[in-house]
Amino acid sequence: MPGLDYYSKTENTNSTATFSNGNEQVPSKTEAPRPGEYFNPRLDPKNYLDGPLSVNPATRLRQMLARPGIVVAPGICDGISARCALEAGFECMYQSGAATTASRLGQPDLAIATMNDFVGAAQMVCSLNPSVPVIADADTGFGGPANVARTVRQYISAGVVGMHIEDQVQTKRCGHLMGKQVVSRAEFLTRIRAAVIARDSIPGGSDFVIIGRTDSAQVLGMEEAVTRLKLAADAGADVCFIEGVKTEELLRSTVAALAPKPVLVNVISGGLTPSFTSQEAEKMGAKIIIFSLVSCVAMVHAVRAAMHSLKKTGTDFSSAKGMDPKSFFEVMGLNEVIELDAKAGGSAFQVV
Repeated sequence: MPGLDYYSKTENTNSTATFSNGNEQVPSKTEAPRPGEYFNPRLDPKNYLDGPLSVNPATRLRQMLARPGIVVAPGICDGISARCALEAGFECMYQSGAATTASRLGQPDLAIATMNDFVGAAQMVCSLNPSVPVIADADTGFGGPANVARTVRQYISAGVVGMHIEDQVQTKRCGHLMGKQVVSRAEFLTRIRAAVIARDSIPGGSDFVIIGRTDSAQVLGMEEAVTRLKLAADAGADVCFIEGVKTEELLRSTVAALAPKPVLVNVISGGLTPSFTSQEAEKMGAKIIIFSLVSCVAMVHAVRAAMHSLKKTGTDFSSAKGMDPKSFFEVMGLNEVIELDAKAGGSAFQVV
């Protein structure tokens, strides 16, 4: 496949290089690629260190990963939450699988949503500001290698810039629920390789970021989880993601064990991982932090309160908090539409 290469070198070197770890530069010993290790020189992080941030969102994410600073991606579940994230100034967003399943289907995160559900949500979210990177959950890839490859192609077409694919069985569940089961190392790596092959088969090349996620820490232990992610990195994963890291010490040791590969940490209030702030996670060496349920949990609280208030009082006056329809639509991009219409010579929205 174009751009795809797996090294067969066996010799090691003793050279050193520096890799970004938050805002500090940490020396890290480098070795020649191990037998079977994936390498694509076009995607070398060194290629993304210089120059202005790209308007291409996938390239932009790779630049953010290669440069100092943690990438903070709030979880969004629909157009409203995405608009609110953009209004707040976030430079990356995360399409949570749990949030997407809840918002589109009204169902729990138990492998009920399909690839089409995820792609449909992504098409809308990615269109709101096409230069802002959107990372999306891809669950288990929705099937075998051919399904994984199709998922990659569909996500790229939708505008998604990166996805994480995990090692749970097909009847998966939220990573912060109990009773998880994982597939073998071999099957997990098949998923990663299928995603890499599909990405590297895109005509002209793609900067799409593949994130290897393991849920094995709670099932088989942290040592197995780290081993799986090292193997996933060798197979071509650009970022490593251990779900359910329970302590600061475990996060620090995971980052050290996987260096220089970037590490993603998922924070869910009340979940398995402590409620690290983005600043704390950066100091621990994490490169991406996602807050998967920040929007949909806030929505549940707010909508519950509004519905109970309406039921009790017969009016939505208090829950509206003074937001009139025009103010609401301004959050949804009203002024952008008015400006576009005027530039095109239209007059439909001169008064709104």
